[in-house]
Amino acid sequence: MRINDQIEIAEWELTESFVRASGPGGQNVNKVASAVELRFEAERSPNLPPPVKSRLRRLAGRRWTKEGALILQVDTHRTQARNREEARERLKALILKALERPKKRIPTRPTLGSKRRRLESKTKRGQIKALRSSVDPD
Repeated sequence: MRINDQIEIAEWELTESFVRASGPGGQNVNKVASAVELRFEAERSPNLPPPVKSRLRRLAGRRWTKEGALILQVDTHRTQARNREEARERLKALILKALERPKKRIPTRPTLGSKRRRLESKTKRGQIKALRSSVDPD
């Protein structure tokens, strides 16, 4: 399975199993195993660099197993073939998203105007609270 020009996933890294699906299919749902469970051995994959694997683990969330596999379950379509295609498309999209390096945040300083406005609002608020206090009898 080709992800991009540099990354291609071998067939031994993918395992598909078919189970009965809930969802569309009518009475046929009870007879046919149309849902697909795609298992990708991401941790053992020689084609993915370590930073991509760590980002993929974070993106996968609960779909990541303790053994380092990514499991996708698809039962959106009525046919096994379409569910299989959908699972592979989702895996490809997830890996492509993990390939993108997140931008490093550059911290900025507050402007002089924003500092002044903040201090002015604090003094105004303090004056309002000072007016609430009890009045001297003098």
